[in-house]
Amino acid sequence: MKNFKIVPLSKEYARQIRQTGKDEFGYCTKARIATAYGPCRVSLKPFVPGKDERILCCYSPFEIDNAFNERGPIFINKEEVEPYSDIYNFPAEMKADKVNFPLSLLGYNKLQEMVFTRLVGDDDVDELITEIFNRDPEIEYLHARNAEACCFICKIARL
Repeated sequence: MKNFKIVPLSKEYARQIRQTGKDEFGYCTKARIATAYGPCRVSLKPFVPGKDERILCCYSPFEIDNAFNERGPIFINKEEVEPYSDIYNFPAEMKADKVNFPLSLLGYNKLQEMVFTRLVGDDDVDELITEIFNRDPEIEYLHARNAEACCFICKIARL
């Protein structure tokens, strides 16, 4: 049994950005044709470059205001999509495409302090997440990030 779940951005969060044209920091957003694979932070599905429209916005995956609280660019689909639902498995399309989705995992404790970092590389990300949570009880949750662009992809919560 898995000891984690994948937490995508909510449909409601994305809907508010689409409706207001602004992100949570007040920055204006704009839809553009995808030039890369993304993924959408709600569906966690890759974009089709040259075809899909995506909205660029600023996002912070943190709840506590401290030195580790950072914000950065993310993409969501221009159209409403369903949130990623296979929450006990890392998204298969990203997992299978290590060229377009090089991953790093960052671990945080209850105080939202970064206590762990690891490049996924050729490892199986599902097995690695399970191993990390089994080995280190201090890690409350992980962030999956693009290892090249450093942008937030999704939260991975301990069960």
